[in-house]
Amino acid sequence: MTLDTAARLEVDPLIDDPATRIIVCCGAGGVGKTTTAAALGVRAAERGRKVVVLTIDPARRLAQSMGIDSLDNTPRRVTGIEGRGGPPGAEPGELHAMMLDMKRTFDEIVEAHADAERARAILENPFYQSLSAGFAGTQEYMAMEKLGQLRARDEWDLIVVDTPPSRSALDFLDAPGRLGSFLDGTFIKLLMAPAKVGGRAGMKFLNVGMSMMTGTLGKLLGGQFLRDVQTFVAAMDTMFGGFRTRADATYRLLQAPGTAFVVVAAPERDALREAAYFVERLAAEDMPLAGLVLNRVHGSGAARLSAERALAAAENLDEGRIVDQGAGETGSRDRAAVSPDSPPAEGHLPEEASELNPVRGGSPESAATSVPTPAPGSGAGSGPAPEPAPAPAPAVKQTAPQLTAGLLRLHAERMQVLAREQRTRDRFTALHPEVAVTEVPALAGDVHDLAGLRTIGDRLAAPASPDPL
Repeated sequence: MTLDTAARLEVDPLIDDPATRIIVCCGAGGVGKTTTAAALGVRAAERGRKVVVLTIDPARRLAQSMGIDSLDNTPRRVTGIEGRGGPPGAEPGELHAMMLDMKRTFDEIVEAHADAERARAILENPFYQSLSAGFAGTQEYMAMEKLGQLRARDEWDLIVVDTPPSRSALDFLDAPGRLGSFLDGTFIKLLMAPAKVGGRAGMKFLNVGMSMMTGTLGKLLGGQFLRDVQTFVAAMDTMFGGFRTRADATYRLLQAPGTAFVVVAAPERDALREAAYFVERLAAEDMPLAGLVLNRVHGSGAARLSAERALAAAENLDEGRIVDQGAGETGSRDRAAVSPDSPPAEGHLPEEASELNPVRGGSPESAATSVPTPAPGSGAGSGPAPEPAPAPAPAVKQTAPQLTAGLLRLHAERMQVLAREQRTRDRFTALHPEVAVTEVPALAGDVHDLAGLRTIGDRLAAPASPDPL
């Protein structure tokens, strides 16, 4: 099965459907997830929906393209949204954008689920500060947490999520569970045990076990670090169960019918391999897949001219074998008749040579090296002769056949890229014929404004023919 026969991802029906409440853009890093998420948000808003785009992109390109100085953990309204092509009678909607602040989101959880004194103790704890700023899986967990918060507010018709840039696209699904397992795990429960057991006998028993454990861990991790962890655990005692509960609730939200996953990939082997793996994982987790966005697809305005024919024509031009349009035959022509830079026939000197050396038949080299005899008494002859000024390098001129051959080679390279991309896409569709696909032709440059995002949205919804070479 080829891409030409694969089902097409219908973007406008997806974003127009009131039942669609969450769109998650996922895929490997560097394939255009952020741009795709922003373009979907702009298009949905201009077709009448109230949209918030949640990005985790640290480069802040989303803010720049939407005309916002900066994004933070609070949704900011985007101006310039127009009504364009929505359902009949639909008014322009609204677009809000925000960028996940991992630490601030964690702080909000603490402040919402602990009293003021305990919250202050947690926020000031060194271990908590390290955990909230960079612990493995924290960013993905907080993205899920923020998604759950936005959905619970029920303020937006549609939430578009740009998943974190991770080594693996699966981290967005796996990391929250790993962090929840850590916070609810055996190690944390052991550290909480002394605070939960009352009575002198129980404390004596636990003191022996805990002193042995903390002594060993203190040597491995450092005594101060272990004390910070124990203080953190004691302060967070009442909150640990909530982490797992909220993570599970958001996970179920991702499985709900109102959610749609859009896998974003480039027409490259590694990106599509990651996309195929993610498609299989979504199916295994019973999560709704809308389809695949194939980003940055190359095209040519002269697709009928194959790479082989273009290279053959370039070689003919290089070797002087060009088609005589009058006779309709291919033959070898004298290069002197083709190229104005060809050396002149014997016995005919160029004018430049005559000017350099007034002697008829002299060479430019002899004229360049001849030095006039100094006048007697001038003193010029007593020292070394002055070095002649170097002649300027002649400008390299290209003939029309040479330029044409170069263009033909560029076209051949483009056609080879197209063929490689086509083979890669066909392999994916052969493995996953059930996945709807839409292609987005590559743009000449980066997207920097709303107009660029509209262009991407137009190509997402109704892919145009590939750009000409």
